[in-house]
Amino acid sequence: MTELLVRQAGPMVTVQDRGRKGLLHAGVSGSGPMDGPSMDLANALVGNGADCAVLEFAGTGGVFEVWEPVRFAVTGGAVDIRIDGVAAFPWESHHLLPGQRLAIGAMRDAVWGYLAFSGGIDTPPVLGARATHLRSGLGGLDGRRLAADDRLPLGWAAAGPLLAFRRFWQQVRGPIRVVPGPQDDRFDAAAWRDFLEEPFIVSPSRDRMGQVLDGPRLHAAGGHDIVSDGTVAGSIQVPASGRPIVLMADRQTTGGYPKIATVASIDLPRLAQTPSGRPVRFAAISQAEAEDLLIDGLSALADAIAGMTEKPSIATLS
Repeated sequence: MTELLVRQAGPMVTVQDRGRKGLLHAGVSGSGPMDGPSMDLANALVGNGADCAVLEFAGTGGVFEVWEPVRFAVTGGAVDIRIDGVAAFPWESHHLLPGQRLAIGAMRDAVWGYLAFSGGIDTPPVLGARATHLRSGLGGLDGRRLAADDRLPLGWAAAGPLLAFRRFWQQVRGPIRVVPGPQDDRFDAAAWRDFLEEPFIVSPSRDRMGQVLDGPRLHAAGGHDIVSDGTVAGSIQVPASGRPIVLMADRQTTGGYPKIATVASIDLPRLAQTPSGRPVRFAAISQAEAEDLLIDGLSALADAIAGMTEKPSIATLS
């Protein structure tokens, strides 16, 4: 079995896959990627299935080695990649040979990066997934962030070509679209006006569980405490402070703050990738519109993967 050796690790490198399904009723968070499309694209570039596990990192990646030849790809945004000091591009696959060092620097104009290896990260599944949930210690490598000298097994992969996209994958711009509710009726017209017409700033108070927004304080005229009910990815809770909290991949499964709206699934990765200090605005849409946008986005993702082309290669390696 091929092993991946971590020589250095950034502050937030974890094993992630598509996450755990069907366990929210038991209080088990789904986990999974902060930017699902970027993870899917990384896997596709190295010939993996969509369910393979990758390394997700925030800010800086780290330095890695392997014992057998592999293909790798880095996605999520612009980032400095070096193979033994030689620059390589993100959003396409490359060979990494035994004895070579892969160094991944800091993300630029994005937050979350994805490093996929051919064969996938082959840590043992826990409750149906390899995804790391840091607060409960589930999945990944002992349920924790990676550190120097960690070793991770890689799955077997057949030989395959190096791939690149015909055109750069780019998400749409504009306001972050939200579906009102489920407690939208607790907020009066003034709160809704502030929410939809004023900018918010993505604060540094953020992690895989949620991100806090600075801006106008939102007052819930109907009260800031509710009987705890279920949450979903993108739920926008408003506690008594009035600072909205957008729940992300490692969110708790229930919460007792009213939720003014839910970020449309198509736009949640875009919000996750917005660097701290940047302004965002919100626009309300219907549930049906959000579903249509997601269908269109999944279709565009599939088209991008189907349109990958083989890179010229001077050697045939596995």
